[in-house]
Amino acid sequence: MRAVPARQHPGIVHLGLSNFHRAHQAVHTAAALDAADGPWGVLGVAPRSTAVADAMVAQDLRYAVVEISPAGERAVVPAVHTGVRVAAREPDAVLAALSAPGTRIVSLTVTEHGYTLDPVTGGLDLDHPGVRADLRGDAAPGTAIGLVARGLLHRARAGAAPVTVLSCDNLLGNGDTTARLVHGFAHAMAQAEREELTAYLAGVTFPNSMVDRIVPATTDATRAAAARLTGVDDAVPVPAEPFSMWALEDRFAAGRPAWESAGRGVPGAVFTDDVAGYELLKLRLLNGTHSLLAYLGALAGQDLIPGAMAHPAVRAAAERVLHDEYRPTVPVPAGVDIDAYAARLVERWSNTALGHRTRQVGSDGSLKLAQRVPGPAAEHVAAGRMPHHLALTVAAWLACVAPPPGYDPGPHAAAMHEPARERLAATATGPAADHVRAACALLGGEPGPGFADRVTDLFIVLTRHGVDAAVAEAAGGRTAA
Repeated sequence: MRAVPARQHPGIVHLGLSNFHRAHQAVHTAAALDAADGPWGVLGVAPRSTAVADAMVAQDLRYAVVEISPAGERAVVPAVHTGVRVAAREPDAVLAALSAPGTRIVSLTVTEHGYTLDPVTGGLDLDHPGVRADLRGDAAPGTAIGLVARGLLHRARAGAAPVTVLSCDNLLGNGDTTARLVHGFAHAMAQAEREELTAYLAGVTFPNSMVDRIVPATTDATRAAAARLTGVDDAVPVPAEPFSMWALEDRFAAGRPAWESAGRGVPGAVFTDDVAGYELLKLRLLNGTHSLLAYLGALAGQDLIPGAMAHPAVRAAAERVLHDEYRPTVPVPAGVDIDAYAARLVERWSNTALGHRTRQVGSDGSLKLAQRVPGPAAEHVAAGRMPHHLALTVAAWLACVAPPPGYDPGPHAAAMHEPARERLAATATGPAADHVRAACALLGGEPGPGFADRVTDLFIVLTRHGVDAAVAEAAGGRTAA
């Protein structure tokens, strides 16, 4: 691994040391610093796990991003981290970093689950035990929103200038959502703290952003590839596809890196007023179709997404939900070739060298599908069309995480993390229609008349007759978009 001088001036505190952050924002930031130097080193903060943080310290904060495609492999060493912390282990140091005068951007990659959203109201879940503890303030913050809010309050009290809070997670309107949650946290604080933080928030910006790169979990094969490509052992390399995209609003309270600069194998970020268009493009065409691939693929016994794409019925369902049900609901951003984008998606899902697992893509479905299915489904139902493959997506998710008695969804489905698994299991022993309606309620309610009935039909076929039969049933009822 080639030696690269550490950036000595951290200007970004990033919450989350996930593979995605290290293969996406870190690489884009390295490219930006290659183009224009500045105080944009990154202090990475892991919420609780010490594994990546300690390994990075042992490796002088270096790691390799191994780009994998059928054409070959290459390694990129971002080398933008100036330090790492673990919030649960070093809470005072993390709060000090958040309130430091040199900090200009606080960014997050904590997954949808990390935002402690109330699935019904879309606001902060004030019943969440972690949120309640953070509001009391008698211990170090344990939630991402609590950490951001308490960090901003520390800045206010220290007289530090306002910063930008930049969400890099797959949430619709992720900046607006983060702002709403932080304001919600402030509103629920004691009066004196509420007034201090609310006044400070007037100068803080929360730009929306869209992030797009497939980044699987690290395996021993990744470590072997990193060693082969760099010549040194790397305990925490990150596998990634060659493709990367980033679209952001240019609303930064205290400056930003030159992220529009290309380099390190990634294109420059797109700064645009139409982030919402890029979000819908990604959340529906990529993420929505990806979810269907993961759930049907897992039920068909496929461990990997490319294996799901190789299953004829699963691929057919994915292409139909992509072209017939998601694509008509997405206003295409200016300058985007939608045909080329859709064709590229099929190539990315078929990347057999990458090894993206169905269990990884399918995890946290109750949080992910709430953003991906109800909106486009409601559009179709309102126009008199039944979105059969969106209904199949919900049915396949439910079959994976809360199957009826006697149905075994297989090991890949069982390995999916699902925060609502116990809640959903409570209705799994009753009538299928009641089970489906409870699941739809968890996703925000039925998108329109007849949708839950269609999910129920497909759920019954899927759990009694299998994946191919359910795909045939969905295709047989297909209504042209």
